[in-house]
Amino acid sequence: MDAMKTFRRLATLSVALPLTLAIAACGGSDTAEGELPKAAEPIAHIAPPAGQQWADVAVETPEGGFRIGNPDAPLKLVEYASHTCSHCAEFSVEGAEKLRDDYVASGVLSYEIRNLIREPLDLTIATLARCSGPAAFHPLAEQAWANLGPIFDTTNKNQSVYAAAMQKTGGARFQGIAEAAGLYDFFAQRGISRDQAMQCLGDVNKITAIVNRSDKDSKDLNITGTPTFFLNGQRIEFTTWEAVEPVLQNAGAR
Repeated sequence: MDAMKTFRRLATLSVALPLTLAIAACGGSDTAEGELPKAAEPIAHIAPPAGQQWADVAVETPEGGFRIGNPDAPLKLVEYASHTCSHCAEFSVEGAEKLRDDYVASGVLSYEIRNLIREPLDLTIATLARCSGPAAFHPLAEQAWANLGPIFDTTNKNQSVYAAAMQKTGGARFQGIAEAAGLYDFFAQRGISRDQAMQCLGDVNKITAIVNRSDKDSKDLNITGTPTFFLNGQRIEFTTWEAVEPVLQNAGAR
């Protein structure tokens, strides 16, 4: 898919749609039934390299995601997430700290976030979260989810600015969306200057690559909602931290 087709697809979002309502399109509550399989034995903790913590080992993966933790961890958790999905925000608020401190830190589990893009504001946040490199992605994503309500409030107050941005093409569209959503100030408070943010949002090739990867994964893996989790390549039929944590423990992350 070339850049122009990508931007035309993203333009299908109604600019008049209240963004507080748009978040309802992301994944729903847990509906899977049945018991977990027999629990595996606990996996022994794996020490990080001298002077490091596993949670600080961060890379961008060949699949286009951002992973923290032991690259050789026996358990690999992958989350397909949207930055404007309320359920993704809930998972992050409830589980991100415990994932990092209790599971990733043990060396037994790595945790990767891959973007599943839903609409232009989502793509704008995803681009800015990537702007400072792999080590900053998870912290920035967590903080954006923790502040999702205020970000939507700001965008709703600036609907005319958002609508004007949606009439633009290329990087100017996402630069305008960032203005409408107050994202320049938000990310500047977290180490990304306005000039740096505008440069990232003006990189059409990188933005197009994010969308194309999202489209491919959604089709290939039949992902229809966010968050969607895979543990060692096996889909987890749960979306909340309360339900996902026992799956990790059952697999030996204890």
